Amino acid sequence: MDTYIRSVAFVSRACGVVSALLIASAVVIVCQMVFIRYVLNSNTIWQTDFVTFSLIAATFIGAPYVLLTRGHVNVDVLPLILGERGRFWLAMAAIGISLSFCVTMTVLTFQLWHEAWEQNWVTETMWRARLWIPYAAMPFGLGVLSLQYVGDLLAVITGREPPFGIDASEQPL
Repeated sequence: MDTYIRSVAFVSRACGVVSALLIASAVVIVCQMVFIRYVLNSNTIWQTDFVTFSLIAATFIGAPYVLLTRGHVNVDVLPLILGERGRFWLAMAAIGISLSFCVTMTVLTFQLWHEAWEQNWVTETMWRARLWIPYAAMPFGLGVLSLQYVGDLLAVITGREPPFGIDASEQPL
């Protein structure tokens, strides 16, 4: 179990690095696009699509890292008020609902990706980018996010991590 949790955490960290690189590349491409348009007075063809797809991919691929580091915004008033047992069951419900949503979205976005692959969808811009490439970020990111939720579930169930990261020794509000 520790191997699974460590492996998923490693993949989630790698997703965070990939996400950061996608955002950095989008910034560089925006600067390049501004230079080409306003300094060289030329047209850009692929830059807008690339930046859009990179930022969307960064969102999906970076989600497992955000979950791993608890970087999301949360309101923890209810977990703080609940006792240790209530906190555990609330965590089980939250992880269960979130995991169910992520697995469902993984399946649906995989179907979308597969349809784009099979039918050779392309963008309607001059670049004519194959849409299966950016669409792949959705099932991949959501799939790893699902694995991270399973890792979190196992960590809470086995007592390796307290629910919501709140130790039993912390005083309620």
